[in-house]
Amino acid sequence: MKSLIHILSGILLAATLGAAEPVRFVALFDGQTFQGWEGSRQWFRIEGGAVVGGSLKEPVPRNEFLCTERQYTNFVLRLKFKLLGEGANAGVQIRSQRVPNHNEVSGFQADLGDPAWWGALYDESRRNRTLVQADPAVLKEILKRGDWNQYEIRCEGKRIRLAINGRQTVDYTERDEKIPEFGIIGLQIHGGPPTEAWYKEIEIQVLP
Repeated sequence: MKSLIHILSGILLAATLGAAEPVRFVALFDGQTFQGWEGSRQWFRIEGGAVVGGSLKEPVPRNEFLCTERQYTNFVLRLKFKLLGEGANAGVQIRSQRVPNHNEVSGFQADLGDPAWWGALYDESRRNRTLVQADPAVLKEILKRGDWNQYEIRCEGKRIRLAINGRQTVDYTERDEKIPEFGIIGLQIHGGPPTEAWYKEIEIQVLP
C-alpha cells in the first residue's frame, strides 16, 4: 500500500510540475510611447499615461484609429476609457483590418458614446450596422460619464462578449463563415465636434 501511495504521489507531482503556466495579461501600451502601435500622430497623443484621441479645441474632421502592429485571434482585452466633450463618440476595434489607402478600419467595434452606442457591438466599415445593442437600463446603472470606466472584451472562436465595469453588455456569436476571426486592435476617435477619447491600462491575455 505504501508503495502505491508513493507512486500516486509521484504521478501527481509530475503532473503538477509539467502543467503549463497560465497565460497572464500583458500590457499593450506602456503609458509613455507608441511602441507597437501605428496611426495618426496629429490626432493621437500620450498624456498622463493615457492615449488621447481627438481634441477639445477643434473639430475632428474624420474617423481616426490608432492600431496595434500585431494581429490577434482569441483573447481577453482590458482597458479603461473616458469620453470628453458633447457628442463624443469612439470605440475599440477588434479583429479588424486597415482599409487600404484609407483612414478607415474595417471590423468589429466595441462601441462607445451617446445616445445609445455605449457597450454595443458595431460592424465598422463592413456591414455598417449595430450587431447587438446594450440594455439602456444596465448602462444607466454602471456607466460613469466623463470619468474612467473599464471595458473587457473577450473573443473566443465565433463568440464575442463585452462588459463595462464588470457587467456584460453583449454576448454575440457570429454566424457568417466569411467573417475572419483575427485582426488588429484599434482605438478610435470618431469624426465630429471637438471631443476626446482617453484610453489607458490597456492589457491583453492571449487565449488558445
